[in-house]
Amino acid sequence: MSRVGKTPIDIPDGVKVNIDKNNLVKVKGPKGELSEQINPLIKVAVEGNQVVVTRTAEHNQARSMHGLYRNLIANMIQGVSTGYEKKLEVIGVGYRVEQRGNAVMFSLGYSHQIFFIPPEGVEIIAEPISKKVYADGTPNQYLIATITVKGIDKQKVGQVAAKIRQLRPPDIYKSKGIRYAEERLHLKAGKAGV
Repeated sequence: MSRVGKTPIDIPDGVKVNIDKNNLVKVKGPKGELSEQINPLIKVAVEGNQVVVTRTAEHNQARSMHGLYRNLIANMIQGVSTGYEKKLEVIGVGYRVEQRGNAVMFSLGYSHQIFFIPPEGVEIIAEPISKKVYADGTPNQYLIATITVKGIDKQKVGQVAAKIRQLRPPDIYKSKGIRYAEERLHLKAGKAGV
């Protein structure tokens, strides 16, 4: 049995988990509601204040899905109770970030501005920086803004953060661009003159 899959998931106060006969798991909590269609090879049951995930068969496909669906349900429960958040940093001379409602407008050194609208269920907060230090406290005079991506769906939050980072990936020579707050780059040395 999968070590991850056999671990029961605790249901916190204020969160309700419902499983219908079609193997559709619905999780409702203070932050919202999520649902996930579970493969018929996996059985999900609510026992007391825990969710237990088991396999209905013992072949490779069922074994590979056991831990996956257990973690998907655990992520749903955490999402509706506390939510997920990713932070990004915008670094570079002349770069600008401006909040426009839930959307964000980027000026990242291209010939055009980029207007980024997040999908439903994801919130983006762009904060200009006055004190120019990294998340770990080291100073950086080129830190322009921090961007916080929030939501209840872990996959959507991660995807939106990755798309924002892709708008201007960090440069490996000067570290300009958009990066995750906890990301540390290994800078390359420039060409040495002969």
